[in-house]
Amino acid sequence: MHTKSLKMKEIFHKSINSLFFHITLILILFSQQSQAQDYPKREVRAVWITTIGGLDWPHSYSQSEFSAKKQQQEFCTILDRLKAANVNTVLLQTRIRGTVIYPSAYEPWDGCLSGKPGQSPGYDALKFAIDECHRRGMELHAWVVTIPIGKWNKLGTVTLRKKHPELCRKVNDEGYMAPEKEATASYIANICKEIADNYDIDGIHLDYIRYPETYPLKGSSDYRRGNITRIVKSVYDKVKPTKPWIKMSCSPIGKYSDLARYWSHGWNAYETVCQDAQGWLRDGLMDQLYPMMYFQGEQFFPFAIDWKERSYGRTVVPGLGIYFMSEKEKNWDSDIIEREMYVLRTFDLGHAYFRSKFFTDNTKGIYDFAADEFDRYPALTPAMTWASNTQPSAPESFNVTNTDTAVIISWKNDPAHSGQTYLTYNIYGSQEYPVNTDDARNIIATRVSGNRISIGNKSNRSLNYTITAMDRYGNESKPTQTSPLVETVHINLLKNNGDYVCIPPKSSILDADYVVITDIIGKITKVSPYNETKIDIQSIQDGVYYISSLNVKGVSHRLGMFIKKKNYAR
Repeated sequence: MHTKSLKMKEIFHKSINSLFFHITLILILFSQQSQAQDYPKREVRAVWITTIGGLDWPHSYSQSEFSAKKQQQEFCTILDRLKAANVNTVLLQTRIRGTVIYPSAYEPWDGCLSGKPGQSPGYDALKFAIDECHRRGMELHAWVVTIPIGKWNKLGTVTLRKKHPELCRKVNDEGYMAPEKEATASYIANICKEIADNYDIDGIHLDYIRYPETYPLKGSSDYRRGNITRIVKSVYDKVKPTKPWIKMSCSPIGKYSDLARYWSHGWNAYETVCQDAQGWLRDGLMDQLYPMMYFQGEQFFPFAIDWKERSYGRTVVPGLGIYFMSEKEKNWDSDIIEREMYVLRTFDLGHAYFRSKFFTDNTKGIYDFAADEFDRYPALTPAMTWASNTQPSAPESFNVTNTDTAVIISWKNDPAHSGQTYLTYNIYGSQEYPVNTDDARNIIATRVSGNRISIGNKSNRSLNYTITAMDRYGNESKPTQTSPLVETVHINLLKNNGDYVCIPPKSSILDADYVVITDIIGKITKVSPYNETKIDIQSIQDGVYYISSLNVKGVSHRLGMFIKKKNYAR
């Protein structure tokens, strides 16, 4: 009878597949048309950087000053790639398997850094990673693996067995913390508090916060869910009182539960592994969720919408299984992930890549798609308005200085006057005045620390600028604008020899596809692709001309002017 029931269930789901995919196709086509040029100002774009076994980082060991710098440079190279693709959130595996990547009072060093379990790499990898992420305007969340503690006879499990044997359970040859023990919740919470107290992290990201599939089950499902929720609440209670802006998140199973019309195939968060993740959002124990949605088709779209519909005003960032595009995995076509990303944006959901290496290696072109098309412009992460919605004071004494090689922007702000102890700043630039700070295309830099930034591009001298202050919750101040540019004062006189005129190298910030030459009354004289640093002007008559960039969306930036005169070079 049970087998027959399952078979009927499969037939039912197959019968509605056609209808679902027709609806999905219409939705995707609509989203691609309406959203392709709609770049949100606020959206989480995250990536998991896995440290276990050096899967994503590090790929070399730190056993000397030289090798430590090599290891650090490798991390910086990854961040530079992520930054260029406008990733704004890094989930860095910090607690691995009863081992960590920072000096801890609770657990030993993992061997991924030094090559020798229990041995320091000679530097604090977590602090280094946080500083480098913040230097690039990116958030860093400490990814904490909660229940698994590794092989039974490996360092993490052995160390914990000596200190707290009552908290350890052996399943086959693996060690796990016992979710049913109240002391397990306290232990994990203390580790998270240690990280939060000692480091300027932006989030605590709990992974494997669930019952292992092979774990001996005792008690009812409600009892087991209560045990997992107790761990979540213990972490929340230890972290939030002193640093309420730290974002609490976790990575639940990608399907919360069976839906009325779509079956989870027996693998879901609520029933299977006892994660009441939507309840954690509802009860305020989580600020974000990163459900592991490593699926496609009817196993992805309706469940993603379910997460959104029950997000309770918090942030949901579905994890994308980009590793399945690898030929060594399922060899998915790239359009599977691309369609998922378009639909997620339609529903104001973020996206997270699992894992970093598959993204930065440009598997099936995913990096190029994100950097050049889908996430072409930067985005701020959503503000935690449920925790605080107080607007900080706007920056004062905002100055823009043009030099021969860069634009120097400086400002002044008094944190005490703003009621804030920690502020960062967002810089916007546009040909238009006043600068529209709601348009992501105008974002120049995000989460800038200090009171000064140098933008190393001469072409930016023709832009108007504005600045906002932002607090730890993501609340922005009102913008402080510069005075509008007087074009005749700030315009560049471009060099030419009568045959060719020199223009600045193409800039990703300008987002330019063409170069347009106009005379002084605005008549277009010549249009050329923006792929050279000099333009042929031999066919143009003597006179005064303006040169502007132009992209396919019609956005233009003035590059400068030149005077063409026979036998004249400037």
